[in-house]
Amino acid sequence: MATLITLLTDFGSTDSYVGEVKGVLLSQVHGAALVDITHQVPPGDVRAAQYILSRVWHRFPQGSVHLAVVDPGVGTDRRVLAASTAGHFFVAPDNGLLSFLPVDAHFVGLPIPEGAAPTFQARDVFAPVAGQLALGAPLSHVGHPVTAVYRSPLPALHHDGTVLIGEVIYVDRFGTLISNIPGEEVEPGVRIKVGGTEIGALARTFGDVGRGALVAFVGSGGTVEIAVRDGSAARLLGVGVGTEVRA
Repeated sequence: MATLITLLTDFGSTDSYVGEVKGVLLSQVHGAALVDITHQVPPGDVRAAQYILSRVWHRFPQGSVHLAVVDPGVGTDRRVLAASTAGHFFVAPDNGLLSFLPVDAHFVGLPIPEGAAPTFQARDVFAPVAGQLALGAPLSHVGHPVTAVYRSPLPALHHDGTVLIGEVIYVDRFGTLISNIPGEEVEPGVRIKVGGTEIGALARTFGDVGRGALVAFVGSGGTVEIAVRDGSAARLLGVGVGTEVRA
């Protein structure tokens, strides 16, 4: 089976950056399967990158290498990390992107090679290490152990009596508001509120309401989401990440 490397960045598809990273990987790991998770993370949005990677990585087989670069601090003294957990490997900046990994994950700090472009370490630092890991190199071969990695986890749900209080943690390209409230914790019949607007009780899917209507449901990630059928909840309500959600 081909070695599998996933890529997640905020590089977009207009410039050559993604192609250059892939060129390094394919030159190092012949026949590798490169899977684009997305390159459309909003520029510098580490939290969005964390959310996307946290819901995606475990869908891939063990042995996969996940290269994730959303790195507004590129070229500064922030560290570059490689990590492993549950048979998967990760390469990312030490800026909170990997905060979803468990506390028992193994981390190493990576050296910055002389001559690496300070503004394009994805190509010159991250990609070569991802290639080494894909070829079977142990973490100890690519870096030195570190323990105090920077963690900035996604916001946690809290309770106010019988009310669940969460917030919007991600807005997808359809304008769907994705919350951090697990669907399994919402009592039947409870009416969902977003930023003070009452949406109604949980439905099963978009088609349970008419076109242009708001609808709340448990999304594919297991948490409560708010959408507009054939429209954008973010645009209709004028809200986004950080908006309070009550259930």
